[in-house]
Amino acid sequence: MASEGIDEADGAGGRPNVLFFHVDNLGFGELSCYSGGPFRGAWTERIDAFAKQGFRLTNYAPEAQCTPTRSALLTGRHAIRSGTHSVPVGAQGGWGLVQWERTLGDLLGEAGYSCAVYGKWHVGEGPGRWPTDHGFEEWYGPPRTYDEALWPTDPWYDPQRDPQSRMVQIKKGKSDVTEGEQLTLEVRRDCDTAYLAHAGEFIRRSVADGSPFFVYFNHSMMHMPVIPREEFKGRSGQGDWADSLLELDRDFGVLLDLLDELGITDNTLVVFAGDNGPEDIVLWRGTPGYWEGSYFAGGEGNLRTPCIVRWPGRVAENRVSDEIMHVTDWFTTILHAAGLSNPRDRVIDGVNQLDWLAGESDSSAREGYIFWMGPEMYGVKWRNFKLVLVEQKYSSDPAGKLSAPRIINLVTDPQEREDVAIPYLHSWTAFHFNRIVRDFRASAHREPLIPAGAPLEFVPSGENQ
Repeated sequence: MASEGIDEADGAGGRPNVLFFHVDNLGFGELSCYSGGPFRGAWTERIDAFAKQGFRLTNYAPEAQCTPTRSALLTGRHAIRSGTHSVPVGAQGGWGLVQWERTLGDLLGEAGYSCAVYGKWHVGEGPGRWPTDHGFEEWYGPPRTYDEALWPTDPWYDPQRDPQSRMVQIKKGKSDVTEGEQLTLEVRRDCDTAYLAHAGEFIRRSVADGSPFFVYFNHSMMHMPVIPREEFKGRSGQGDWADSLLELDRDFGVLLDLLDELGITDNTLVVFAGDNGPEDIVLWRGTPGYWEGSYFAGGEGNLRTPCIVRWPGRVAENRVSDEIMHVTDWFTTILHAAGLSNPRDRVIDGVNQLDWLAGESDSSAREGYIFWMGPEMYGVKWRNFKLVLVEQKYSSDPAGKLSAPRIINLVTDPQEREDVAIPYLHSWTAFHFNRIVRDFRASAHREPLIPAGAPLEFVPSGENQ
């Protein structure tokens, strides 16, 4: 039976398990199956082998920061719509997704899936905003982010006076949130071991119960501070960063091996994806590889992050494509894979990419998208062209609002260098950029944007409601 506001998808077929393996701050130049390997001091052999078994995307677009990307994935909506367009600084409780938003956990859970999330949540905090308030049965991880592990190392920090960041566990049906250890460098270093243990137990239990599962696994790497576990320390001979890449590779392999052990590999849709561009803090700086840019900016290095998908017999094997896919598309694509389709009572930005991923179409179902930094529109992508309204490649660069937009052909100018002749040569692309912006503005008129900091019970007024 379809949930209210949802259509059953025609011909989707089957009810696959879904494992979404989200990697924090993963630059395009880290994995060896992209442009890393010897350049970063470590071969990611398990991830590389996985890429040969599935479909590797080279033009997969997250949002600019952790919070908006996670919000967009879970709701299928640009984070600017949900009031979650920026990483909250200093927020503790009472922020994040409003109750009205519908997540993959809500929709898959109502369709009979067992849903769990491990690792940082970072899209809301407090009663009504936890993962278990949005369809997930259990969660373990930090509410916000890993740089809070540095608090205890600050000589001006007083744990008796100042806030403490703690690991949190909660299960559906229990009103109390269980607060665990304070997030320290040691806890941050070993947290993925705990995530793997929790995820393994949940997957085994779901298989034993005969219910399909959706596991949203948020690995802590490569978010600063980047600290490899003891068993990986020194393994690469190339420092902590390369050691941590080996750790990431191994941890992903642990979950793949579990699927094999349980005999469910063929019926499990697995997505390996970064959440935004690389770290830009000098001590733990990542790399965008072929592109330029970091998180919290509008460079192409932040608009492309690794993404690989495998679903044996349903997703094309050993295929690579530079067609555009946006993070919101996973919402719609996963729902269709499960035999569902988008809610009808709200604006959904994601499009179904199953035909393209299956190899039945050479073209993505998406031609472009708008990209933001916080609440500000930084530009628009259309095919291999990019309209830049605010120039900022790296988070450490100053943001400059341009008096006249720049048009970049990413095939001929992948590093986005200045050339005054190019905007005039490609000015015809403005028709496509304007169409994308016009469609967004029309949708925002039909359904007004939810403001940041909106109360839990906030419902956007508009034609959709």
